[in-house]
Amino acid sequence: MSRNERKTEDIVRDHFKKFTDLIVIEEQSSDTPKISKLLSSASKSGAGRGCPEFIIQFRENPDLLIVIECKADVTKHESKDRLQYRDFSVDGALLYSSYLAKEFDVLSIAVSGQNERELKISHFLQLKGEKKASQKFSDKLLSPSDYLEGYLKSPEKFQQDYEKLLSFSKDLNEKLHGYKILESDRSLLISCILIALENSSFIKTYKEYPKAEDLAKYLVDTVEMQFKNSGIQDQKLKIVKARFEFIKTDTSLSTKDGVLREIISDIDENINAFIRTHEYFDVLGQLYVEFLRYANSDKGLGIVLTPPHITEFMAELAEVNKSSVVYDSCTGTGGFLVSAMNLMIKDAKEDQNKIKQIKNSQLIGVEYQAHIFALACSNMFIHQDGKTNILNGSCFDSEIMNKVREYKPTVGLLNPPYKSDKKNDIEELEFILNNLECIEQGGKCVAIVPMSAALAQKGKILVLKERLLQQHTLDAVLSMPDELFFNSNVGVVSCVMVFTAKRPHPTGKKTFFGYFKDDGFVKRKNKGRIDVQGKWQDIKEKWIKSFFNKEDIAGLSVNAVVKPEDEWCAEAYMETDYFKLNDGIFAENILLYASFEFLNKIKNSVDDKPCNSSRLKLEINNWQYFDLPELFEISASRDELMDDLTVGGGTPYITSSDGNNGVTSYVEEDPTNPAGTITANRGGSVGYFFYQPTPYKATPVDVRILTPKFIINPFLGLFFKTILQLEKYRYNYSRKMGSDRLTQFRIKLPIKDEKPDWFFMEEYMKSLPYSSSL
Repeated sequence: MSRNERKTEDIVRDHFKKFTDLIVIEEQSSDTPKISKLLSSASKSGAGRGCPEFIIQFRENPDLLIVIECKADVTKHESKDRLQYRDFSVDGALLYSSYLAKEFDVLSIAVSGQNERELKISHFLQLKGEKKASQKFSDKLLSPSDYLEGYLKSPEKFQQDYEKLLSFSKDLNEKLHGYKILESDRSLLISCILIALENSSFIKTYKEYPKAEDLAKYLVDTVEMQFKNSGIQDQKLKIVKARFEFIKTDTSLSTKDGVLREIISDIDENINAFIRTHEYFDVLGQLYVEFLRYANSDKGLGIVLTPPHITEFMAELAEVNKSSVVYDSCTGTGGFLVSAMNLMIKDAKEDQNKIKQIKNSQLIGVEYQAHIFALACSNMFIHQDGKTNILNGSCFDSEIMNKVREYKPTVGLLNPPYKSDKKNDIEELEFILNNLECIEQGGKCVAIVPMSAALAQKGKILVLKERLLQQHTLDAVLSMPDELFFNSNVGVVSCVMVFTAKRPHPTGKKTFFGYFKDDGFVKRKNKGRIDVQGKWQDIKEKWIKSFFNKEDIAGLSVNAVVKPEDEWCAEAYMETDYFKLNDGIFAENILLYASFEFLNKIKNSVDDKPCNSSRLKLEINNWQYFDLPELFEISASRDELMDDLTVGGGTPYITSSDGNNGVTSYVEEDPTNPAGTITANRGGSVGYFFYQPTPYKATPVDVRILTPKFIINPFLGLFFKTILQLEKYRYNYSRKMGSDRLTQFRIKLPIKDEKPDWFFMEEYMKSLPYSSSL
C-alpha cells in the first residue's frame, strides 16, 4: 500500500465513523467467521487470502455488507476490463464482492483520490447468488441509512424479494390446499390476516390464543374493528365482514389448534415484511393469481388480473400525478389503484395533507363481485387507504355512474372482464365507453383489452369503434407481449388503448401505434413470467419515451391515420426494420434447409462450405419496395385434411408447423402442389415461410401457397424465405396471416434497373456458409 493511500482511507474512515450506532466497521480483516472464510481465497494475485480496506456490517440488517477499496491515484480508479484487481479500485472492489456475494448481498464501493475535491467514487450492488454487479447511487459517499434505503428499494432487491414471495406463496398455497381451504377463499384469508397485523394489540396477543376457535373469532373481530375505525361506510363493512365470516367456521382454521396461528406467523414474516419494504405493490393481486393458477373457478367469470408492471406502465401513460383523480370501473383486487396511488404519493413529495387527500378522495373504483370487492377494500386498507372509495355494483348502473362523476375523475384505468361467453358477455369496448362517460373532458382513459377488439372490421365491435371515435380521441394503441397473462393461465393477445375523453377524434389526426411485444420478462418454472434479468425498467423508459414523443421507429412504433373500420394495431402499419438482416440470418436459414433435406434423406450430407468465395454486401439502403402480388400468385391449399389421407407414403404433407420445413408427415396420395413454391403459415406457428423443393400436399386450414412469377431455385427461395419471415412480427393468434393480408405485403429487395436483382440475390446466397449443400 502506498503511503498516500492512507489519505484516501482517512477520508472514508472519517465519513463512516459518525454512524457507529448503525454500523460495525472493520479494516483489512473481519472477525466474522463467515466473512473471513469467504475472503480466504480472494487474493488480488489469484492465490491466498485477500481483504478490502473496509468491511461494514449493518447492526439491524445482517444480510447486507459494504466493502470499500481505496486507491490514492484517481487514474487508477477503473480499468477497461475490470480485471486489474491489484492496481484499480473498482476492479478490486468487484473482486471482493464476487466472493462475498456467495453468502451476502454486497454493496461494493471504489474510492480513488487524496482529497474531497478530486475524489472519484463508484458503487456496485451484487445480490447473493448473482454473478453480476449493477452500478448504483451517485458519485459521492452517502450515509449508511441512504445506502440501506437505496438497497432495499432497488429493482434488483425488489426482484430478489419478489421471487422469494412467489416461492413462499407457492408453499403457502400447497399448505392451504392441504388444509382444504377453497382457492377463492385463500386470498380473503391472507387479506384478513394482513389487516389484523396492522393492529399492534393483535400482533402482541394473537399467540396467546391457544384455541383455534377463539383465535379465528379474534382475527375476524379485529379486522371488523380496523375497518370501523377507518370510517368505512356501514354497507361496505357489511359486505366485507360477510366475506370473512368463513374463517370462523372453516374446519381447519377454527377447530385445529395451531393451524391458524402458524399461518398468521408465516404471513407476518414473509408477506407483511415484503409489504413494509415495497410499498404500493399489489401483493394481494399477485397472491390471488398464484392461488387460482391451478383452479378454473374465476376464469369463467372473466377475472384476468393485469400484471403489476403493466398497471404501473399504464398509470404513467396517463401521466398520473398528485392532482389526478383516478377511476377504475373494473377494479378487481385494486392493482391499478395501488399503482396510481404510488405515483400520486411520490409526486406529493411527503406533503402529508396532500397524501391524506389522495387516499380519501382521489382513488375511485367499482367492483361487481362481492368476494373480489372485499379483496379490493382490503388491499386499499393495507396501503393505508382505510376509508376507500370502492363501490360494490355494476359500473353501468346509473346511480353508481352518478356517484363516480361527483368525484370528477381525470384518469380512467381499467382491464375489462375477459369475454369468455362470446354471445352474451358485454363487449370490452363497452366498458371503455362507460369509463370515458364518467371522466372529465380532456381526461385520459387507458385500458388493456384483447387485440380482437382492435382488429374488428365488422359487426357490433365496429359499431363500438365508431362510437369511440365520434365521441373521444384515440391517442394510441400499444400491442402487448403475447404471453402477458401467462400467470393467469390465459392465452389472450392484448393491447393497451389510450383515449382523450369527450373530444371527438379529429379528421386526419394520426394515432400512435406501439409494437411493445418484448417487456424483458421470461417464463420460469413455478414462478411464472418474471423479470429475471432486470430489463423491464430500461424497456419501460424506451416505451414511454417513444409514446410521448410520438416517434416513428422501425420495429417499435408508427403514427397512422385510422378509421373505425381499420385495424387498430402497429402490426398493420409499422415499417419493417431491414437493417436487422445480416449474413448470419441468411446462413442460418440455409443450414436449417440443408439439415431438413439431410434428415429427410433428400440429400446425403451437409457441407459448411460456400459455393463461391465472393464477399457480397447487402447494401440495404439501395433496396426498393415491391408488392408481393407482383412477384407471386397467392392461393390457399385445396388439399384434403390430414385425417382424410393415408399416412406412410412419400408425399410431404405441409402444416403450420415451425420446424422440419413445415413437413409434419408423409402420405401415400399423389402431390397436388408443385416444387419450387413457398408455403406460408396462416395460423398455428403463424408467420413462418418455407421453400418447398419437392411436390407436396398442404393443409387447407392454415397454409397459403406462394407460386413465383419468376424462375426460382433453392438459393432464391431461401433468400425470399428470409425476407418474408421478417414480417412474422405482424401476426399472432388474434391476427392471422391470411390471403388478404398476404396480398398487402410489401417487401424490400436488391434492385438493378428498377427491377429485382435476381443475379445478386443468387450470388449472395452462394457466398454464404452451407450454400454448397443446396
